[in-house]
Amino acid sequence: MTIKERAITFRADESEPWRARVLRGLPLILAGVLLVLVAAGAVGGTIAWRWAFHDLPDLPEDIDALWDVRMEPSVTVLADDGTVMAVRGPLYGRRVPLEEMPAHLPQAFIAIEDRRFFEHSGVDLHGLARSFWVNLRAGRTVQGGSTLTMQLVKNLVLTPERSLRRKLQEIRLARQLERRISKQEILELYLNRVYLGEQAYGVEAAARRYFQTTTSELTLQEAALLAALPKAPTRLAPTENMEAALARARLVLSAMLEEEFIDPIAYMTAATIPAELAQALLAPEDAQIWGHVFDAAVAEALAILGADRAIPDLVITTTIDPALQRAAHGAVNAVLDAQGEARQAGEGALAALAPDGRVRALVGGRDYRQSQFNRATQALRQPGSAFKPVVYAAAFEAGMDPATTFNDEPIDIDGWSPVNFGGRFLGRITIADALKRSVNTVAAQAGVRAGMDNVTALAARLGLSRPMLPVPAMTLGAGEVTLLELTGVYSVFARDGLRRDPYLVREIRSARGELIWEAGRAAPGEEVLSVEHARWVSTMMQSVILDGTGTRARIPGHTAAGKTGTSQNSRDAWFVGYTAHLTAGVWVGNDDDTPMQGVTGGQLPAEIWNRFMVAAHEGVEPADLSAPAPRRRSARDEQLAAFYSSLSARFDAELDASGG
Repeated sequence: MTIKERAITFRADESEPWRARVLRGLPLILAGVLLVLVAAGAVGGTIAWRWAFHDLPDLPEDIDALWDVRMEPSVTVLADDGTVMAVRGPLYGRRVPLEEMPAHLPQAFIAIEDRRFFEHSGVDLHGLARSFWVNLRAGRTVQGGSTLTMQLVKNLVLTPERSLRRKLQEIRLARQLERRISKQEILELYLNRVYLGEQAYGVEAAARRYFQTTTSELTLQEAALLAALPKAPTRLAPTENMEAALARARLVLSAMLEEEFIDPIAYMTAATIPAELAQALLAPEDAQIWGHVFDAAVAEALAILGADRAIPDLVITTTIDPALQRAAHGAVNAVLDAQGEARQAGEGALAALAPDGRVRALVGGRDYRQSQFNRATQALRQPGSAFKPVVYAAAFEAGMDPATTFNDEPIDIDGWSPVNFGGRFLGRITIADALKRSVNTVAAQAGVRAGMDNVTALAARLGLSRPMLPVPAMTLGAGEVTLLELTGVYSVFARDGLRRDPYLVREIRSARGELIWEAGRAAPGEEVLSVEHARWVSTMMQSVILDGTGTRARIPGHTAAGKTGTSQNSRDAWFVGYTAHLTAGVWVGNDDDTPMQGVTGGQLPAEIWNRFMVAAHEGVEPADLSAPAPRRRSARDEQLAAFYSSLSARFDAELDASGG
């Protein structure tokens, strides 16, 4: 094209209207703008996505892992009836399947927390929009708009941070979770892991914590109260703010009525008669009652499982009867509160066993808060005359019997000269009378004649684990025993020579309810003493309570056998005995081993034992022991009884006169 032609063309272009030129180039401009916007959107979206989800945790590959995630180490100790005695760390209930829950329990949570739970896919857009509008009008966060699924992932996977970013993460993870497991599984997981205040996680833990019951037995009122708590579990905890908790529980009931989960009659009934906390929570009991049991149960459980086994959480069910435990603790404190200071007796302990070896009550001291040392299981003390039944059982195995006689007189055994309480001697006397009167010289002679090696060997067979020196002083209880083991020895006499070692732990589970270990059915027991010899000892110990040194232990209407024990200078005082239903042992003394003011086993320990056993046998049908009752007393027996009665009365009078 020539220069002239170009000039003509330029003039022609120059003559074209400018609007037409702009319109002709508009598509190109728009395309450029759109490209810029898309690029900016992509960059912005990438930045926003990274801002929202760069630290998003993954759901576990195995969804079952959500049952255990974020569980802090804890130990829960239960009584034999399932009552929670103590918890260290969070309280986790066993895993309860939906089919074991009453229908009104999940319905209560759905009605108040997520009415469209079965309609949405993890995120309720209607709920989010509603909560946004409510919060906007209120000028603050009033509603969260979270579904049950969102709450679940927030509690188990995310941090508790409250922000738009965390809400977006909740939404994404909730949708993921709904694609991986069913609605029923999500609901079951939620109800078993939701925090309901007072360190209780899950409906089973909360049912036990607040109502001392199980999930399957929750009433409509109780279910409504639990469903009221997730909104503010600390502020609404019934133990701290029952009025506010019940107010929200009424909202739960209203929501259930609107959703037609309940009818108007059920609503009116539940709203009129609200849930009540268990009596134990209204008058909470200190660790002073349960603390020693808790420690002993944990120690036994760890010994069973092995110290090297890593268990993140345990639920230990014990053999303890809560009513007997309270009665035992009350008996120890009542007697020592009344007389302990005057008698310079600072501490006491009690152990009670069922015939099959179950520990039904265990008092390790007057107040766990003051001292965690367990005087029933850890203290090694001299049993004094409470060891004599073992000595006489060995004598019977060596060919003697209850009618075998000895001279109660001053004796010398390799330079050792035992004396009787009060310094008196009774002359010729049978083994049966010697045990009833707790005559020291006869026990020493019988033990030496039987052979001290045989005495200590029998002690081990009966259940005393600590080795004892086979020396004559051992016949009067110069060795060391624990109260629980000595009580177990007496239960052998009660069971006609069958030994069943005491045990405190009935079963061990994880917080998810998985059984780790259980005691199983009680075995018949090992025969460690013949029936005849066991019954001879048992008959003699009935006399101790009827008209011997243990008369203060008598239980009206019930046959009982037992023995007193007092170590040198009244450093230890014991009473151990049994009925057909229960064997119990009591120890009284001082932790620093200082002497008490003339306390004997027939005094404070016998009184504690009596107070406890009377309470334990209330409403229990009387039953005879397997051993025959003692024969009727002869004239000489009457004279001896009168002598010992006057001696005891004079001794007590002297103590009272001296202010001791």
